[in-house]
Amino acid sequence: MKVIAGLGNPGAEYAATRHNVGFMLADLLAGEGNLSFRPKFQAFAAEGSIEGERVLVLKPQTFMNLSGRAIREATGFYKVPSQDVLIVHDDMDLALGRLRLRAQGSAGGHNGIRSVIAELGTEEFWRLKLGVDRPPAEWDPARYVLSPFSKEEMPVLKEMLERAHQAALLWLKGDGVKAMNLYNR
Repeated sequence: MKVIAGLGNPGAEYAATRHNVGFMLADLLAGEGNLSFRPKFQAFAAEGSIEGERVLVLKPQTFMNLSGRAIREATGFYKVPSQDVLIVHDDMDLALGRLRLRAQGSAGGHNGIRSVIAELGTEEFWRLKLGVDRPPAEWDPARYVLSPFSKEEMPVLKEMLERAHQAALLWLKGDGVKAMNLYNR
């Protein structure tokens, strides 16, 4: 089994925000496998098969800064090694529309990833970073990531989520390196 966890914040007021692009991709992946989310592991969890691979898709409901709790609970229950975990999250250091898949790394200032590292006790898990761009100079970064995408940004968001979906499917099939070569641009 592999675990794909999209990070975000629970609640309708956050649904369309930059911080919730991980949830957006988790929804696409669950739709791919016709999987339904249900409350489990301090998350909404959808378990089943996508393209012949057994997977648990998670949307932690602990708010972004405590996301690691749900991921630790799920991976501990199924005894999933950290190398079979993919965390999907927003990244302000990438331009809107850019992706970056990595096999490991630091938190890079992202509190959700910091929580995952603390709870799993390792930096050795996959992460798929979805670019949301830097805020304008006058904006507070925390306020920026909790803001919705503009009408003009929606086509770029949609295209990025489609490419992230394909990258996640390749990773799920064990082709993480191929996905990096195709989608890290």
